[in-house]
Amino acid sequence: MESPEYSTKLEPKNGCIASAMDIIGSKWTALILRDLSSGPKRFSELEKSVGSINPRTLSQRLDDLEGHAIVTRQTYPEVPPHTEYTLTGKGQDLVPVLRAMSAWGDKYYDASC
Repeated sequence: MESPEYSTKLEPKNGCIASAMDIIGSKWTALILRDLSSGPKRFSELEKSVGSINPRTLSQRLDDLEGHAIVTRQTYPEVPPHTEYTLTGKGQDLVPVLRAMSAWGDKYYDASC
């Protein structure tokens, strides 16, 4: 077990990392955020870019992210109507976290992963 001294250096108060993981720790969520970091995307664009995600799962993850104010959904009243998803300011604040994850993955990437 890690000492409390170590954990306080890593996080300002206990539970900060756990709170972040509650939001971004679900499967596919980091990839959705990765793809939204380059700008607004339609549902179908996210389906293709994220990979083999089930549409229902994608919808659930987007709803969760919207509920946490990480993503906004904008529906345009056109024929046919379309919806775009965009990162909020709070969501943009996660981009450096994703970059750090990417750098770690690049440094320790193993082809057998």
